[in-house]
Amino acid sequence: MTDISSRVAKQGAFVRSELLPMAPPPRFSVGTFGWMRRHLLSSPLNAILTLLGAYAIWIVAKGLIEWAFVDAVWRGADRNACLASVASHPVGACWAFVHAKLGQFIYGLYPASEIWRVNLCYVIGSVGLVGLMVPSIPFKAANLVFMLCLYPLLVLILLSGGHFFAMSPGAWAKFGLSLVLILAVLGFLAWWTKLFDPGRLFKLWACVAAGLAILLSLLQTDWGLMPVRTDLWGGLTVTLVIAATAIVLSLPIGILLALGRRSRMPIVRTLSVLFIEFKRGVPLITILFMASVMLPLFLPEGVNLDKLLRCLIFIAFFWAAYMAEVVRGGLQALNRGQYEGGHALGFGYWQLMRLIILPQALRIVIPGITNTIVALFKDTSLVTIVGLFDLLGIVQASFADPNWITPATWATGYAFAAMVFWVFCFAMSRYSVFMERRLNMHNK
Repeated sequence: MTDISSRVAKQGAFVRSELLPMAPPPRFSVGTFGWMRRHLLSSPLNAILTLLGAYAIWIVAKGLIEWAFVDAVWRGADRNACLASVASHPVGACWAFVHAKLGQFIYGLYPASEIWRVNLCYVIGSVGLVGLMVPSIPFKAANLVFMLCLYPLLVLILLSGGHFFAMSPGAWAKFGLSLVLILAVLGFLAWWTKLFDPGRLFKLWACVAAGLAILLSLLQTDWGLMPVRTDLWGGLTVTLVIAATAIVLSLPIGILLALGRRSRMPIVRTLSVLFIEFKRGVPLITILFMASVMLPLFLPEGVNLDKLLRCLIFIAFFWAAYMAEVVRGGLQALNRGQYEGGHALGFGYWQLMRLIILPQALRIVIPGITNTIVALFKDTSLVTIVGLFDLLGIVQASFADPNWITPATWATGYAFAAMVFWVFCFAMSRYSVFMERRLNMHNK
């Protein structure tokens, strides 16, 4: 043993007493190169398909870039700027047309002297929406009440000038009596099915009646603003008004319908099922025609609800049926132990739903709710068929301007509308991903 130690010492051998520091992984096995090697170049066939796909993308992207940027016309006073026979180079997108019509695309035919009212609605809504979406901003409850209750009323008064309903005193009396009768029937059904106890039901009925009375009185008050008819609204403004109203109304109505469909009371369950299946079984175009043509035939004489208001109500109820099925999926995903735990704590039905069941169910179906909202936002363009010019409708109407009739005008207009819709839909989808990850942090 001694001979071996002395021999090792003479030859200069070294025995390490510490571990080597961890070496970084090979550069081509991690990061972007590593992902490409594993997913795109893992075999000869995948490498060939990757090259063919990259070539196809390059061809499409090259043509799109040339059309949208390189050969595009950015400035011009009329159609001559976008004609290939006039220009000395191939003409791509006619962005000069979009620049000239941008005011109409955003505001429609809204009077130019009153556009500040629309801009004020945009500014207040943007500030309030940021306050709701950013988690670190305080006063969430107050901001939520403002955005759901006060802001819609403010938008309605600003955009219409406070003259949204044009009715005679006699028509107002009939309309108010009809609302009272509807509330009375709904209250009787809620009492008969024991959905609410009498004390709570009376308070709810009184709050709804008082809210409707205040709303109608505010809409008849002279605010000193010039009246602007809804047929002058248009463009992105109408798109956002329809989408925001339908989203805000369809979600709570959908939750109530989902709860009603799972109710043990036969009348509530049957009415909920009939409403949901009828709405989901009829195309939205048919619903819009009913709102535009059929509904005025059933209103009392002298009562003339605005076409935009009728479409807003019918679109909200239509998408509430789809929202109800999404929420019902979340309710069915919860195990029975959640309900039993709430009953063990002595919670009533509404306490159980508000504090235990609905928070979990809605968190589960965030992707489904987002998918429904995105589809709702895109379907707002269907209101064009009943004479309401949203963003897509006003773009199509602009094609008839003889000052801008060129082969490139229609493609540019549709491309602009597609980009606007994509921006809003992509923003909603990414925010839903953020909220889904934030609400599921405890599961990671």
